[in-house]
Amino acid sequence: MSSFRNFLSSIPPVTKHLIAINLIVWLATMIFPASTVETMMRYGALHYVEATDFNLVQVVTYMFMHSYSGLGHILFNMFALFMFGSVVERTVGSKRFLTFYMICGVGAALVQEIVWAFTLPDNIALTLAALNNTSSEAITQYLNMHPEIWAQNFNVFTTIGASGAIYGILLAFGMMFPNVPLYIMFIPVPVKAKWVVLGYGVLELLLGLSTARDGVAHFAHLGGMLFGFFIILYWKKKFGARGGNVY
Repeated sequence: MSSFRNFLSSIPPVTKHLIAINLIVWLATMIFPASTVETMMRYGALHYVEATDFNLVQVVTYMFMHSYSGLGHILFNMFALFMFGSVVERTVGSKRFLTFYMICGVGAALVQEIVWAFTLPDNIALTLAALNNTSSEAITQYLNMHPEIWAQNFNVFTTIGASGAIYGILLAFGMMFPNVPLYIMFIPVPVKAKWVVLGYGVLELLLGLSTARDGVAHFAHLGGMLFGFFIILYWKKKFGARGGNVY
């Protein structure tokens, strides 16, 4: 127990509390009845802005919710938050780190909304056309005459998870400590942080542009990185920082 308490005390406060909040919410989705979890997802998950279930607070609440179908989603995000968030928080300070985390998470949500605006109507029209054995143009024309049906179909599409904010933190780590060696699974030699970050960014872009529907919000991840990039540039300009250890 003493070793565990020492381990907890070694984690910076904002990183520790963010991990705790995410774990508590995830455990709630595992324990609560299905009807309660459905309500949590309805009000807390990020919906498209034109969906009937959309509300503005979702651009914040979505990043504290994770898939309850398994451990992978929550474990990956919290491990990355612990590994990279701890270093970034110690570097920039707790207040600035929390601001960075929240801006990246909200920025990821905004990018996801923009992507949805360009893709959801066509996806819904194509799906309904296939189900009704008619053309997507006819379905689109019908839905334009009944916007409430558009909104109801939009409710099906949601995004949850801290990944957007996490990718922003990964980007910050790579910019602050570009030459720190990292060990990546299945790669037997260390890779510099700047190349790891670049690789993740390119991979997310390629996956986002692909036609594969893997249920992952790749452009939200890129959105978190994009907002993180501009924040780091702003900090360097404002505070005259050159490198991660002088913030």
